[in-house]
Amino acid sequence: MKFSFAKLLQAPSIILLLLWMIVPLSMTLYFSFMRYNLLYPERTGFDGLLNYNFFLTDPALYDSIVNSLTLVGSIIVISVVFGLSIALLLQNAFRGRGIVRVMLISPFFIMPTVNALLWKNMFMNPVYGLFAFISGIFGWPVIDWMADFPLLSIIIMLSWQWTPFALLIFMTSLQSMDKEQVEAAEIEGAGFWSKFYYLTLPHLSRAIAVVVMIQAIFHLSIFAEIFVTTGGGPGYMSTNTTFLIFSQALLQFDVGVASAGGVFAIVVANIIAFFLIKTVAKGMAK
Repeated sequence: MKFSFAKLLQAPSIILLLLWMIVPLSMTLYFSFMRYNLLYPERTGFDGLLNYNFFLTDPALYDSIVNSLTLVGSIIVISVVFGLSIALLLQNAFRGRGIVRVMLISPFFIMPTVNALLWKNMFMNPVYGLFAFISGIFGWPVIDWMADFPLLSIIIMLSWQWTPFALLIFMTSLQSMDKEQVEAAEIEGAGFWSKFYYLTLPHLSRAIAVVVMIQAIFHLSIFAEIFVTTGGGPGYMSTNTTFLIFSQALLQFDVGVASAGGVFAIVVANIIAFFLIKTVAKGMAK
């Protein structure tokens, strides 16, 4: 009786969660097979696989996939390398370490749109940005970051925001490291790199795998930073698959093609997530 009553109490939340997931997915699948353009709402009907064909043959798709992979790979590498380096530096006790930790972690809690506006206006603006000011002091040519290096600009601002996440995970993991092993290695005369390669890296392998998995899943859906800063341009230089789908839906008003792109993105994201989760699970089992 208690078991069935517990199930009854859980049912509303489970049903709501299923509806929250299934209804949007079902609508996306439905519209991906329909001819539906917001500019011509009267021209509707079953379109078969034409929406998928149009999306998969879009010249911008290849660029968007390359940009997506570049964004994900670059941000993960930068955040893991810098996060691990800073975490190792913070292992040594010093005055004010607690305040330094809080300050280093705080960028992760800034909203994506605020982060994008901060970098766009305060740092990378070619007229009154900090980088332009520094270039003027040294007589260097001023760089219009959003126009000349749009993808690199987005990588920089996202790496700045996500490095604290990696730092937090690594600092937490390092707290559980066996101090006796480290002391024994030091007595045997092991240097910094020997301790790092044979003790620290194996200990952090699970933490690194978790950071890579979570960031890969999140970075596949980057949108706010691109929308606020470069708008996917110039051309398709900073357009990823998420922004391409948005462009099809709300800039070209083609709901059918955008829905087909959404289904494509869901399939790709689930394939990547499946292999990442399997990799992390194998690491956890060791």
